[in-house]
Amino acid sequence: MSDEIERRDFLKTLAVAGAGLGLGACHVPGAGAPNVPASVAGARIASGVAPTQLFSAPAIPTVRVGFVGVGHQGTSHVQNFTKIPGVEIRAICDILPEHVERSQKIVTDADQPKPEGYSRGPEDFRRMCEEAQIDLVFNATPWEWHTPVMLAAMNAGKHAATEVPMAVSLEELWQLVETAERTKRHCVMMENCCYDRTEMMILRMVREGAFGELLHGECGYLHDLRQLKLTDYYVGRGRIKHSIRRNGDLYPTHGVGPVAQWMNVNRGNRFDYLVSMASQSRGLNLWAAEHIGPESAEARQRYALGDVCTTVIRTTGGQTIVVTHNTSNPRPYSRNILLQGTKGLIRKYPEEKIYLEGKSPNDQWEPTTAYQAQYEHPIWKTLEGPSAGAGHGGMDYIEDYRLVQALRSGTPTDADVYDGAACTSVIMMSEASIANRGAPQAMPDFTRGAWQSRPPLGIVDADGRGVSAG
Repeated sequence: MSDEIERRDFLKTLAVAGAGLGLGACHVPGAGAPNVPASVAGARIASGVAPTQLFSAPAIPTVRVGFVGVGHQGTSHVQNFTKIPGVEIRAICDILPEHVERSQKIVTDADQPKPEGYSRGPEDFRRMCEEAQIDLVFNATPWEWHTPVMLAAMNAGKHAATEVPMAVSLEELWQLVETAERTKRHCVMMENCCYDRTEMMILRMVREGAFGELLHGECGYLHDLRQLKLTDYYVGRGRIKHSIRRNGDLYPTHGVGPVAQWMNVNRGNRFDYLVSMASQSRGLNLWAAEHIGPESAEARQRYALGDVCTTVIRTTGGQTIVVTHNTSNPRPYSRNILLQGTKGLIRKYPEEKIYLEGKSPNDQWEPTTAYQAQYEHPIWKTLEGPSAGAGHGGMDYIEDYRLVQALRSGTPTDADVYDGAACTSVIMMSEASIANRGAPQAMPDFTRGAWQSRPPLGIVDADGRGVSAG
């Protein structure tokens, strides 16, 4: 598909961008009724209570995989899976035949059998889920297809894994929870930042009590995406359509995912409520005027997404989390990681620094490397070599490896459907808060009370064996 055709199609849909996503704002009738974004409206709570034990499925010695969506990130995962022991890539699905062919070649170049191709249109993933002899469907499609693909996979008896975010509405999140429970299949959001080296070191430090009782976290997604959103980097310019119709923290999980693990969210703790506010929208229009033209449709378009969205979450355990989203302004990349406890704190951006009372020089930061030998996570000790050269500094390979090992060993995945749903729901609840002048929004409990007894994520090695503290 040529760039000119993609832009022409985009221009035709600017005025009604996202209409097919069901993401517009709606208003509940009645005096004093709140504004309810469509991503929140109509959601209902699943019946029953989630299991208190973490879910595991029968072991699969050789994991047969089918991929849906092999553009940018999907291609990277195909490359990773060719290098992980105990994997067979059986099927590749994408709306563009050339993407299918490219991934098929990656597999055959790795001296593995050519996977079956599926490219008969946007819903050919359903045929793949029904007929392909696979155990796992790995989904890297645009956001609005994440839930439909995973539902199709689980209803066909396959495990499901998806790129972030897990869904675009609360109703979709509840559908995923219900379907995973009914079909007894894994439903995993692949949050790669939980596997970054520093985030995993912090997890081990938390588990070993280095920071004392946790009090506060900060995180976010601060990434200048103006050019990527407003040109043809994303097929069909899918990301900009969300910016046109939605105002909220649209991409929180890269920061919230690790913080949730540190704070045992869904595993003895949970998100209680949040408040969100957003600044005015300026960056996308200014970039489009300068780089595309002041009279271009992109420059004249009204974007709902505020440039800077700030969310504060409070947990039932009393901790606070500040989450920031900014993809519309010039700035270096950051996830703004900070964790404060009663014994000290650590931050990751713009430089990795730590202060531990009684260990660090008085009132002075130290480099985190001073503690790396003591607190390096065992997964990184084992997989640093094999992950070298993989996407995002190796963490993409590590998250893929851990998913495969859980399936092969029949053990729980590091994060499950409840964890993915909780982190993704920050999107929808931030939209609701902003639509109501920053009013507090109660966070949904996808475990329906089971969070109180579900065990925290422990420190394990690359194959999932527990590692003692110290």
